[in-house]
Amino acid sequence: MNQQELIEVVSQKMRLIRLENEFSQEEMSKILGLSKKTLIQIEKGRAEASWNVAVTCVALFEQSEILQNGLGDDPLEVVRLVTFNNIEQASTKTMGGKVWWKELEKRGAYKLQQNVVSQHFRIIDEANYRWFSSFDEEEAKLHLNTLERKAKDAGKKKPSN
Repeated sequence: MNQQELIEVVSQKMRLIRLENEFSQEEMSKILGLSKKTLIQIEKGRAEASWNVAVTCVALFEQSEILQNGLGDDPLEVVRLVTFNNIEQASTKTMGGKVWWKELEKRGAYKLQQNVVSQHFRIIDEANYRWFSSFDEEEAKLHLNTLERKAKDAGKKKPSN
């Protein structure tokens, strides 16, 4: 997924997100920082949201079922991936991927999963913390190898009693 595709998904879902949250067009336009006329154009498919409006919508309505159905269980993660290309860190605790994720590979304490909606990849540990995310499967597999190797090396360095 790229920036334009994300904008298209959010633009196409804007009306449903508004209705899901029971906002009038007037209220929604104020929330997103755009004119009512522009919102109407987006909802009718005559215009697309700007990148800033799309990101704002995802950030404010990340728990929206409509957005999750379009982008996966963590729409903000998709925005981060599109923006930064990949994410490498032990960051947020996930729910383990029981609904939105397909497990591709398990190595030691780490699992490589693919989101069934957005198709991006992530690596989580046994405690379900996310360590890496990317749209590039090969890059994700390389990071999985690296994390497994680091874990093995750390295990070898522990002093024995």
